[in-house]
Amino acid sequence: MSRAITILGATGSVGRSTLDVVARHRDAFTVSALVGGRDAQALAQAARESGARFAALSDASRHAALREALSGSGIACGAGPEAVAEAVARDADVVLAAISGAAGLKPTFDAMKPGRAIALANKECLVSAGDAFMARARALGVPILPVDSEHNALRQALAAGRIEDVVSLTLTASGGPFRTWNAQAIAAATPAQALKHPNWSMGAKITIDSATLMNKGLELIEAGHLFGVGADRLHVVVHPQSIVHGLVYWRDGSITAGLGAPDMRVPIINALAPATGRLDFDAPRLDLAAIGALSFEQPDLERFPCLALAIGALERGGAEPTVLNAANEVAVAAFIAGEIGFSLIAVTVEQACEHMVGEWRSPPADIETALALDAQARNVARKMVESARARAS
Repeated sequence: MSRAITILGATGSVGRSTLDVVARHRDAFTVSALVGGRDAQALAQAARESGARFAALSDASRHAALREALSGSGIACGAGPEAVAEAVARDADVVLAAISGAAGLKPTFDAMKPGRAIALANKECLVSAGDAFMARARALGVPILPVDSEHNALRQALAAGRIEDVVSLTLTASGGPFRTWNAQAIAAATPAQALKHPNWSMGAKITIDSATLMNKGLELIEAGHLFGVGADRLHVVVHPQSIVHGLVYWRDGSITAGLGAPDMRVPIINALAPATGRLDFDAPRLDLAAIGALSFEQPDLERFPCLALAIGALERGGAEPTVLNAANEVAVAAFIAGEIGFSLIAVTVEQACEHMVGEWRSPPADIETALALDAQARNVARKMVESARARAS
């Protein structure tokens, strides 16, 4: 029996990889709805090729363009918040949540319903509102299936034993494009250099986060919520080959590792597979003999202060992860736009956290509070970016 899926963020890198998985397993999946941002042509093409029943853009101004692109297809469509809400409300067994940024928070939260599973690729749900998000999932009995390669690897590795027997969890980081650069060279890095990830093909924002190692810090915060493990049992190791994605250390000295080629379709197909078993994937198999050697390093928190900031936010908890994430989004966007230098990403995030944490101490109790805190933190970070630009001019 096929599983009905809805994809939030269908035109992004994770969404496109998911549609590729669906295309390879027409007998296993039907597409209930697709949600995109503002690219009408890309969403319409994806809807036609996947046989989606409904397509929605979050940008209300693109409704006419989407309707025209879908003309004659028989696929219903809409644009704007109400259309996104309609897509989320449609019947589905699994909702894959891959809308990037805080924009994905409310749709993913609303997608949680009894009888559904959430295949989660949106970091902000757990970083910005992890307590509220996981409490709702538990109350509704909604499984949260991680799509990130690291969390998916840990989920599979944890099947080897009881969570009570876990000593620690380790996530791996590729080290990004600046792994071997000195601090002076990193500070002078351009957006073009930061966007050249050595292993993964991803969107611009997450690629910059990988260059700063903020992405790995956000993943640590996510792992704490997903697996119920405290900051003292969560670690990062740099692994340039991106073959080992996560390791579970057990009380008896055993270690269970999750390995896989750096291909997002692998964790996606695992997350989407029915509970009754795994699905075939005909991509090239991982050949360890051909790779020859795997290496591991401790992360350098001085050259990559964003990771240190995220670890601090994880340890202190409260509202700090929400502020950290919002300020980082603003700083990364400013860097990509050429408004600030690479090193000012960490400076902006640190200053925003120092400015706001005294006012906001408790973690957001609900989605509305998380969004309000996110908006305030963004305003603070934007002012800091403007001040930095003024000093530089």
